[in-house]
Amino acid sequence: GKKVCICNYGFVGNGRTHCQDKDECQIGASKICGEHTSCHNTRGSFYCICLEGYHPSNNNKTFIPNDGTYCTDTDECQVSGLCGVGGRCVNTVGSYNCYCMEGYRPENGTAGNTVSCKGEITDCGRPPSIPNTDMIWNNISQLGSAVYYQCKKGYRSINGRNMSRCTYNGSWEILALICKEVDCGIPPPIQHAELVWNPSSSLGSVVQYSCHKGFEYAGGNNISVCTEEGVWVKNTLKCTVKAAIGNVSIFNQTCVKWRRSTRETNLKMVYLFHVQGRRWHQKAFFHEATFTFTTEEEIPELCLDLKAGTNYTVNITVVSPEPSGPVTVTIKEEGFSSVSVFNDTCLKWKRHSGRIGVKETYLFRILGRSWYQKEFSREMIFNFTTGEETPEVCLELNSGANYMVNITTASSKGTSALITIAIKTEVKEAFSNMRILNDTCLTWRQSIRRADRKEIYSFHIQGRRWYQKEFFHEMAFNLTTYGQTPEVCLDLRPGTNYTANISTAALDLSVLVSMTTPIIDPPFPEIEFVTVRGPAPALSLRKAEDRNGPISFYQVIVLPLALQSTFTCDSLAAVTFFSNATDAEGYVAAEFLAKDVADNMLISLGDRHYYGAFYNAPLKQGKNYCVVLRIISQWNKVMDLLGIIESQGWRVYIDSHTFLEGAGLLNFQHLRRRKPLCIRH
Repeated sequence: GKKVCICNYGFVGNGRTHCQDKDECQIGASKICGEHTSCHNTRGSFYCICLEGYHPSNNNKTFIPNDGTYCTDTDECQVSGLCGVGGRCVNTVGSYNCYCMEGYRPENGTAGNTVSCKGEITDCGRPPSIPNTDMIWNNISQLGSAVYYQCKKGYRSINGRNMSRCTYNGSWEILALICKEVDCGIPPPIQHAELVWNPSSSLGSVVQYSCHKGFEYAGGNNISVCTEEGVWVKNTLKCTVKAAIGNVSIFNQTCVKWRRSTRETNLKMVYLFHVQGRRWHQKAFFHEATFTFTTEEEIPELCLDLKAGTNYTVNITVVSPEPSGPVTVTIKEEGFSSVSVFNDTCLKWKRHSGRIGVKETYLFRILGRSWYQKEFSREMIFNFTTGEETPEVCLELNSGANYMVNITTASSKGTSALITIAIKTEVKEAFSNMRILNDTCLTWRQSIRRADRKEIYSFHIQGRRWYQKEFFHEMAFNLTTYGQTPEVCLDLRPGTNYTANISTAALDLSVLVSMTTPIIDPPFPEIEFVTVRGPAPALSLRKAEDRNGPISFYQVIVLPLALQSTFTCDSLAAVTFFSNATDAEGYVAAEFLAKDVADNMLISLGDRHYYGAFYNAPLKQGKNYCVVLRIISQWNKVMDLLGIIESQGWRVYIDSHTFLEGAGLLNFQHLRRRKPLCIRH
């Protein structure tokens, strides 16, 4: 029932008492009028105009942007009379510029945006000089003439063009050419030589080299000159050790003899010996000795006090009467090194001894295992006798297995070599030393030449249980790695046999790995501790979760209360409880297959029924009992029947990872999880 006032277009008010003009230009000219405009407010309205250098697209002086009008650039160069003869107008955004054309030059400068050009031939005069350069010019300075510059001798160009032209404004083009004096810097060193230098490194400077003391000239140029390019001429001088010592040889394994070069007789010569010894099989060992040896002999001999089983490097230097460069010889302990594998199953090595031709006997001990096995399961031992310097032997090895080969010699004081061979020819490029870690992890080694390159492996894994036909576990994924020793841990289920197919598309190769996961202890049964009375007390069995592997059976064991503290489910005496009759020492009352147990399933003790192969015998009046509820995981046909095996003359330790052959039907059971329920009857 009330009224409201609405202001006219272009006005704003409070809706009751007054209206006032709305300033549309406060919104911003760039927003309401567009680019290159200015906004002007009027009472109740507004209008837009274009800035200088622009005009509206509707060719009107003012406009309202509602009709789509916008401001566009004005081409001032189209205006008649804006430039004179010889002038050129260039339009720009919002403005313009005037220039004189080629062959003209400004006469009186500029007035505003106009120019007056004088039409006469341009003369640039004499070209400017540039320091440290010579000018090449034909003495013509008219428009378009050119002048060239070149660096004086002993200088070279650093940067910039070397040519300038006369321009229409009567001046030569400015050049940034710089000529710097040639400097070749410090002459390069030459091995075993010293240089004689003034020291000047300018153009034409000369440096001379001479061999160090103890070295002699062996050919090549010993002079180098600084060139115009700022580099020294490559020197070819070669200096070699003076032949003060020659024909060095080793005899009796620890003795050295040589021939001195000088032919002078009765000349005493002093030799400096520096001896260093190491053992490749004992990294911390180090033997070092330094001493002098004086002799007049033309063919000196010296036996050294060396440690057995050690490789030595001996440096011999003449220190008097005239020093010479050192001569190095190596004395290696009798043995072998550089053991390598070829053709997948063959080995070769190199003997260290100087007794080449003397036969040596090598003892081979070889341990082998399949890729999926943790322990070595195959062993070979044999001797190999040969007198060759680089012996070779090929081994009878099976594919799909890793081998550890230990080679020892009797004559080399226990020197030995240990080498690992992985036999899998078709995948050796991408997979070698494949190993299983912690039952569920795989690691292998790529080829060295493919290390640090991205490699993509495809995994397809399938798991089955022979005792649980309906079980099937499958995974497929890709692994990208740059490492040389990739490692991947898999989410595998316990108590399962897996086959993992690993392939790489880059090499079109694949490998098949077999893995078997163990079953760990089953969970505790979930029970309530109660005291009951009556001839047939009821028990409630709760179904346990298969989180540690498949559950095979549920058992109910009845014990006299007095045996509660001494009875253990996994004791050897526990086999006496697996009967179907009442026993004064306790008995199994019932056994259920895991698939037949429902959650909170009730069983009455002493109901005289058979559950599985066991008899639920009645409880005796006035006697106290302890009831043990047990969960059993049975796997891989391994049975805890140690007593039976010993009676057949066997003594075998059985655990969840052991696979026995020849012992009949074996069945391993986890027996460690139990909780008692005490009953007074």
